[in-house]
Amino acid sequence: MMLEYIIYKAILVVIIFCITLVAAMYSTYAERKIAGFIQDRLGPNRAGWFGIFQPIADGVKMFMKEEMIPDVSNKFLFILGPSLAMFTALMTGAVVPWGTSLTIAGHQYSLQVADVNIGILYLLSVTSVGVYGIMIGGWASNNKFALLGALRASSQMISYEVALGLSIIALIMTTGTLSIGEISAQQNGWHWNILYQPLGFLIFIICAFAETNRAPFDLPECESELIGGYHTEYSSMKLGFYLFAEYTNMFISSAIIATLYFGGYNMPFLGRFVHDPNMLALLGTFFFFCKICFFIFVFMWVRWTLPRFRYDQLMNLGWKGLIPLAILNIAITGVTMCRHEIYNYFFK
Repeated sequence: MMLEYIIYKAILVVIIFCITLVAAMYSTYAERKIAGFIQDRLGPNRAGWFGIFQPIADGVKMFMKEEMIPDVSNKFLFILGPSLAMFTALMTGAVVPWGTSLTIAGHQYSLQVADVNIGILYLLSVTSVGVYGIMIGGWASNNKFALLGALRASSQMISYEVALGLSIIALIMTTGTLSIGEISAQQNGWHWNILYQPLGFLIFIICAFAETNRAPFDLPECESELIGGYHTEYSSMKLGFYLFAEYTNMFISSAIIATLYFGGYNMPFLGRFVHDPNMLALLGTFFFFCKICFFIFVFMWVRWTLPRFRYDQLMNLGWKGLIPLAILNIAITGVTMCRHEIYNYFFK
């Protein structure tokens, strides 16, 4: 039984790993197509039908390009930086519930790799480690533009992690658990957390933009000031790892937003029409990926619509705007949860 369990988990890890890589790969294609639509041009259209093989061509180009490591760099850390960024981006998917569970030959197989009871803390800790991949790469390049980009990225990510953590505290207060699987299971039907925590969701999604270094928070790699930012000196697949990590983070962030605030794999009225547990689980996973695709589209839409912040505006928004709002949200949540006790204390 234990061997069967290990084999099943290994297969699930490989499947999620492949889906994440394919999603990140084709997010680059979707981004170019959406950018082309917004800017009234075609986008990629040469490699295959509607340019569908463009991500594969880009991958081959990345592998075939000449490998360059600056002589003045710290070679070990230069290689470690992009590896760490990619590793942490992939590790966050381990606690995401991709569906309920499948029943095969009388055995229940969960569609979540690890349902740990401290899933929220795991997410926050792994995303915190991700900043080291950027900082190490920028410092090891021995280039002032790379170092400045890395400093910007680390200060931005650390600043917005505070507001992100505070927005999740209000969610934990209403759900009463740190388990992501349990938070998803509680949102059955229309009981989506977005209805109870709209302000928390707004703070969370803004911080998710900042954590993934997406526009309008892409100051660590703004070309007009810092050339390529922290990956200025990188080429070939090491640069590909940094770019892949950004798109992987966007995919996982969309999955987490859908899980925490938009019901995860739950869909209203689905149980009324489908009664087979396995079909229900598969449809739940399908709708979950539809929600993920929607939020990936939002990430891209915002990138090609809003201009980039100045650095002082970015810091003001984080420290003077989002953190006080997140604390206010915690206070409002606490008062709402204790409203009966407060009423009894003052009026009875």
